[in-house]
Amino acid sequence: MWFPAVMLVVAFLVVGCQNDPDSAVPAADVAETVATQEPSASEAQPEPTAPPATRAQDPMVLPTAIPAPDNFQIPQGVPEDLATVWEVWALLNEQHVDRNDFDNDTFNEAAIRGLVEGTGDPHSGYVPPEAFEIENQDLYGSFEGIGARVEMRPDGKLLIVAPIKGSPAEAAGLKPGDLVLEVNGESIVGLSLLEAVNKIRGPKGSEVRLLVKHLTEASEVEIVVVRDTIPLDSVLVRSRPEDRFAHIRLSTFYANTAEELAEAIREAQANGAEGLILDVRDNPGGLLSSVIDVTSMFLEDGSLILYELDGEGDRDNHMARNAGEFSDIPLVVLANGYSASASEIVVGAIQDHGRAQVVGSTTFGKGSVNILRRLSNGGGLYMTIAKWYTPSGRLIEGNGVEPDHEVTSRDKQKADTSQFEKAVEVMEELVGGA
Repeated sequence: MWFPAVMLVVAFLVVGCQNDPDSAVPAADVAETVATQEPSASEAQPEPTAPPATRAQDPMVLPTAIPAPDNFQIPQGVPEDLATVWEVWALLNEQHVDRNDFDNDTFNEAAIRGLVEGTGDPHSGYVPPEAFEIENQDLYGSFEGIGARVEMRPDGKLLIVAPIKGSPAEAAGLKPGDLVLEVNGESIVGLSLLEAVNKIRGPKGSEVRLLVKHLTEASEVEIVVVRDTIPLDSVLVRSRPEDRFAHIRLSTFYANTAEELAEAIREAQANGAEGLILDVRDNPGGLLSSVIDVTSMFLEDGSLILYELDGEGDRDNHMARNAGEFSDIPLVVLANGYSASASEIVVGAIQDHGRAQVVGSTTFGKGSVNILRRLSNGGGLYMTIAKWYTPSGRLIEGNGVEPDHEVTSRDKQKADTSQFEKAVEVMEELVGGA
């Protein structure tokens, strides 16, 4: 299961337009008004004209409802709830004036999007075939693109969670909190997350034009980014070997994140580190299995990390496994408003078990469990199958996790610095001394 932030849809609406019955003058009344007007002596008498056609005389005056043919049958196997959907499809293909130009794939995808949109879930979405393989690229290798972690907001706008360190996105000036509205002059508002990502990605060395709304600016600006090959590193050591406390940042949760984190912590301990500042700020999420492995390092074996509740109310507990290697190391966790999904699992579990104090700001609040199902057309259905809760029963969806020590600032750089300084202060209180 994957925990990013999730994805959106389009439906068709056919509207019959007609005049406002409260303001329109009936055809018969119009004819009577014309007939009673006296022409002036200087006016030539017009040729008699027929009164305007009424609806009964000409069905084109207003749309006329025509019943379906008597022999119109819904095929066996079509669910009763979808009978009208099939009926609309059949009527369009049989009677619409442009039916010979219709593209069935377009119909197919529009219908799928309409169904998904009906769920009202911003984290569910249809993934077209051309975007389906993005998930595998992100989890197990490198990709060619701009190098930014993104989320789709509930209003359908693409949010830059964080540019990857050293990426083309960072070099071009993209920042956390930016909104991407257009790609190469085409609006991406309302697309699913993967559809939007697919438009931004492209071959190494090619350019992509992004219309961006910066968090702190009123006007929009176009930014040109040159795509490159983006490595998928998730464990970033921010401290120096001689530092008293190790500072390790997790940018996401890949399949190998737990293993790489364990190696980094062992190396820091070998260098004499007295404690660990685990930084999940700007971390948008990742694999459920990975975040369980990471959290297990700091808890006793068998500890509850999270539990899920599905649509039937069935509960599924996720326990710590192969746990406890670093259960005694002094620990402080850094989190912020862009710590989402899987990173919130770490924060919530460690906080609930009293294992460490959390410094920063309230997390993003994405507490849904999502899976990507492959469809027969080569695309996929990305959908929410459950919501997850912290060990103490806190629902994260829409709420986030509040820190033990809140440190915020409208200035992103100042906030990052102040939060880290507070984490060091808390760590010094834990281990003693300065």
